[in-house]
Amino acid sequence: MSIDGMGTDRALCVLAPNPSAMTLDGTNTWVLREPGAERSLVIDPGPEHEEHLRRVASIAGRVALVLLTHGHPDHAEGARRFAELAGSVPVRALDPALRLGEEGLAEGDVIELDGLELRVIETPGHTPDSLTFWLPADQAVLTGDTVLGRGTTVVHRLGDYLTSLDRLRAMAEGTRVILPGHGDRLDDPAGALDFYIGHRRERLQQVEDALAAGDRTAREVVERVYADVDRALWPVAEASVRAQLDYLAERGVS
Repeated sequence: MSIDGMGTDRALCVLAPNPSAMTLDGTNTWVLREPGAERSLVIDPGPEHEEHLRRVASIAGRVALVLLTHGHPDHAEGARRFAELAGSVPVRALDPALRLGEEGLAEGDVIELDGLELRVIETPGHTPDSLTFWLPADQAVLTGDTVLGRGTTVVHRLGDYLTSLDRLRAMAEGTRVILPGHGDRLDDPAGALDFYIGHRRERLQQVEDALAAGDRTAREVVERVYADVDRALWPVAEASVRAQLDYLAERGVS
């Protein structure tokens, strides 16, 4: 299945042309609309790439608002320009610095638009401001970078991230599909989340073992634990290792 154009009855992916090791095939911009409705909302307009933003605007039609899963540039950089193209629509986010207009987003908020309902879940860990959106009519969750379509994500605070994964796993039995911020849709939400949780626990044990073997810095741990990973990705791995070291230190392991 092509990533561009994938989705559900109410959500359509428009793939941004910004592929990389970090963004996979590119950023997934999501256009949501209730079937038969005129207005839409857009989640994560993506980078400030004029052709992409104009394509999203063309597909989305009459846009009522923009929502952001988090503030990383590959998701949020183009939000201001897209809002202009869409007719000066509001941009809502958890981080006040990313908003256009007075309304933000927070845990428990319900977005309603012409019969479309979207619920806001705070899922920090990848970033402090990471959000997930629950689309109950399609039994779908839009996870931004908290869960990706393949591989795993970079973690800012591991304790928060594990809690967020546990929350999503608790929802998984009633979830039909994960619509991520990068990569393909995931049609086995429970399996995907079990993999994510298991992977994080395994990496954490590897980091703890590295400390027991005498490693002290994040770089030393990366050289041991990520020895089989492309060195070009080591700086990213180092960021996640620092989060794991902080997590262990908070629990008296060093």
